[in-house]
Amino acid sequence: MSRIITLRDALNEAMSEEMRRDENVFLMGEEVAEYNGAYKVSKGMLDEFGARRVIDTPIAELGFAGIGVGAAINGLRPIVEFMTWNFAVLAFDQIVNNAAKTLSQSAGEYRCPIVFRGPSGAAGQLAQQHSQSFESWMANVPGLKVISIVDPKDAKGLLKSAIRDDDPICFMESEISYGLKGDVPEEEYLTPIGKAVIRKEGTDVTIVSYNKMTLVAEAAAEELAKEGISAELIDLRTIRPLDHKTLVESVKKTNRMVVVDESWPFAGVSAEIAYEIQKYAFDYLDAPVTRVNAADTSLHYAPTFVEEYMPNPEKVIKAVKDVMYVK
Repeated sequence: MSRIITLRDALNEAMSEEMRRDENVFLMGEEVAEYNGAYKVSKGMLDEFGARRVIDTPIAELGFAGIGVGAAINGLRPIVEFMTWNFAVLAFDQIVNNAAKTLSQSAGEYRCPIVFRGPSGAAGQLAQQHSQSFESWMANVPGLKVISIVDPKDAKGLLKSAIRDDDPICFMESEISYGLKGDVPEEEYLTPIGKAVIRKEGTDVTIVSYNKMTLVAEAAAEELAKEGISAELIDLRTIRPLDHKTLVESVKKTNRMVVVDESWPFAGVSAEIAYEIQKYAFDYLDAPVTRVNAADTSLHYAPTFVEEYMPNPEKVIKAVKDVMYVK
C-alpha cells in the first residue's frame, strides 16, 4: 500500500520513524522545535519526542555542528538541520575537518554517524549568498557521503538509510520542492545509498540530473518525445559515491549524454560525470558529453537574471539536439 504525500512530510516521517526505532537519534537546528522547522519539516516532532531530542539551537552553525559531531563520536546519531546549506559554510570546519576525518584520524577506532541536512540550490529571488548548490563542494571531501533528492519516496528511504549509516552524510534537499507530492509506500523500506535510478527509459540520449533539476530534465524529455526523440532520464540521487555503472550502461545504449546540473560548471558534478563517461565509455559515444549548468557567476536578485542564470527545459532541449546533430 502507498499514499501521496509531500517531500516535506516524507522527510518528517523518515526522521520520526528512526527516532522511534532508535533512542540515540535526535534532531537539532535553528527553529526545528518550537516553530516546527523553518519549512515545517519537523512539524509535530517536539510534541512527540520532547525538548531533549528535538533541540532548538542559537544562530551558531559552527557551534551546533560541533556539538553534533561530538555526540556522534560518543555513540549518538544526530540529525543536524541547516536552514539552508548556504549557512553551513560557517560550519565547514566541523563538517570537513572533523566529521569527514574522524574515522581516518582515529585509525578506525571512532566513527561519526551524523546527518547534516537542509536545502541546497537556488530558491527564486534570494540573491547571491542564499542560492548556491553545495553537492560538488561536499562531494570533493573524502570521508563524506552526499545525497541530493527531490522525489518524496527517495527522500524518505534515503534519509532513513543515511540516519542508520555509520559515516557522516550531507543530505541535500530543495527549498522550493518541499511541497512536491509523490507516491510513498506505507510499509517500512530503505533506499540504498550510492544507487542512481532510471526515471524514464529511452534510446536516443541519456539525460542525467539530480535534485530539482530532475524536474527540468523531465519537462525537457516530454517536449523531446513530441518530436520523436527518446530520452533516458537518470536521477543520480547519490552524488558520492557516484553510481558510475548505471551511467555507463545507459550511454552504451543511447551513445549520447547531457548532464543537467544546477551548480557552477567549473569542477562541478557535471564535470566529474563527463570525465567518467569519456574514461569508461569513450568508444560508445557518438558525440561529446554536453553539460547544462547554472551560469558561471553569482546569482543576482532580479528575476530576469534568475531566468537567464538557471538551467531550464529549453536549454536542455537545445543541448540534446546539439549532441544528436539535429536542428
